[in-house]
Amino acid sequence: MPLAARAGYPTYWQVIGDGPRPAIALHCSLAHGGALHGLLEPLSDVLSTTAIDQPGHGRSGDWPGGRPFQEAMVEILHDFVAGAEGPVDLIGHSFGGTCCLRVAAEATQQVRSLTLIEPPFYAALRAVGAPEMALQDRLDAPFAEALARGDFEAAARGFFQAWGSGLPWETLPPDQQRYMVDRIPLIEGAGHALNADLGGLLEPGRLEAVDIPVLLVRGTFSPPSIPAIERVLAERLPRAETAVIEGAGHMVPITHPERVAGILRGFLSRT
Repeated sequence: MPLAARAGYPTYWQVIGDGPRPAIALHCSLAHGGALHGLLEPLSDVLSTTAIDQPGHGRSGDWPGGRPFQEAMVEILHDFVAGAEGPVDLIGHSFGGTCCLRVAAEATQQVRSLTLIEPPFYAALRAVGAPEMALQDRLDAPFAEALARGDFEAAARGFFQAWGSGLPWETLPPDQQRYMVDRIPLIEGAGHALNADLGGLLEPGRLEAVDIPVLLVRGTFSPPSIPAIERVLAERLPRAETAVIEGAGHMVPITHPERVAGILRGFLSRT
C-alpha cells in the first residue's frame, strides 16, 4: 500500500492475511508494521490484519511534531477503525498497545476484541503508588539521561538494553542500529503519554466500561513494570484474561511469534 493521508498524516500500512475478521495491529516504538508479520501470518486464515507503520517509522512519513505523539497515533487508529467493515480485533505491542487501549475505550462498540502485548502504561502504576515503578525508573534512567543530553546512540543502546530482545546491542546489524538511533527522539514524545494518561483512562469507571474481551500477554522476563501494569488493568477491565510466555521478554511477539499466535488464536475463537 502506498503512502496515504490518514488523519492528516502520511501513513503506510500493509494487509496480512485474508481471514474473515478485520483486525488492526500496531507495533512497538522504533519498529514498523512488518515486524509483526511472524505473529500475524499464522493467523491469516482467521484475520485480515492491517499492520500500520507509526509516524516516523517504517515507510510512513516523518513525524512533524507539534502535538503529543500518542494523540496523533490514536487519531490514525480511529480513522482505520471507522473505515473497517464491522467491529475490529485490535492488537497492540508495547507503546502500540497503549494506543489500542485508548481507542478501545473511546470506540468500544467498534472493537470486537483487544490484545495488549506488554503495554508500558506507567500512569497506571503511578496512580496506585506501585513499588515496581521506582525500579522501572532506575532501569530507564540511562537512556533517558542520554536522550536528554542529545547522545542518541547511547540513548538507543540504553533503550534496547531496557526494552529489547535481551541480546547485546552489538548483535544488531548496523542498519538496524542506525534505524533505532535515528528514531530514538520519538521516545520522548511517546513517553509523555505513558506517564500522563492523556486519554483519561484511569478516571473512575472508564476502564470498567470497556466491556469487550481483552487479552493481556507478557513474557516471563518482562521489564519489572509490565506484570504490575497488567495486574492493574486486569483488575479493572471486566473481561480481561492473561497469558505468560515462558522464556520471553518484552519483544515476545517478535522473538516468540508462533507461541503468541497460538494463544491469540485460542482467544479469538472464544470471542
